[in-house]
Amino acid sequence: MTVAAVILFARIEGALADAAGRPAVRRAVESAWAGGATPIVVVSSDVEGRVASALTGSPAVLAEPAPVNAGPVGQMARGIAVALEQVTETEAALIWPGRMAWVDAETVTTLIEAYGARRGSLLRPVYEDEPGWPVLVPVDQVAALVALGPTLMPDVLMNQFFARSPASATIDTGDPGVIHDIATAIDALPRFEGPPDPVGVYVHEWGVEAAEMPDDAPLEGPALAPYGQAADEGD
Repeated sequence: MTVAAVILFARIEGALADAAGRPAVRRAVESAWAGGATPIVVVSSDVEGRVASALTGSPAVLAEPAPVNAGPVGQMARGIAVALEQVTETEAALIWPGRMAWVDAETVTTLIEAYGARRGSLLRPVYEDEPGWPVLVPVDQVAALVALGPTLMPDVLMNQFFARSPASATIDTGDPGVIHDIATAIDALPRFEGPPDPVGVYVHEWGVEAAEMPDDAPLEGPALAPYGQAADEGD
């Protein structure tokens, strides 16, 4: 089972915003990777190469955005398309607005494990009964998501999509990062509790600290995926 992470930034400044001493884009990629998501696609413009620089040494693929008139849903579809170019067996993707910089790696693991027990279901994390991000979208539901149109903002879009999905569930992750974005300082977040019960087919050791990847890790990323062209064709 392969679940991708599609991390979306509307502006370069958002990708490079400080998130407790790290660029927001780097922090999100590290959480996605430590939680078990692969491939990881960052959708962001990058005129001066600053986002690519922030991702140096990471496993992320940096994808050029879809045209602006495609709307937020077009950016989501763009990221999923690139994920499928990277790994054709990708079954689902975590749709992750880049402003949600505090999502914990264990939340990523929770959602992926929950999907393993609910294959084909749309899954949304909640914290204290409030729906949040990232949302796990099966790739076979992307067409239905896009059909909602380009004018809806992400929160409204996902609320409507969740209400219409034939198979959906909310997952209590115990993670305040799913509802509090980067506008909330990390030291002002409520305490991370983790899910109240295991959600997959085996008991996960909640509380195990996720290792961060150092900036100078000897990896090749990020790859670049121009719009309308597969990543391996742009080398």
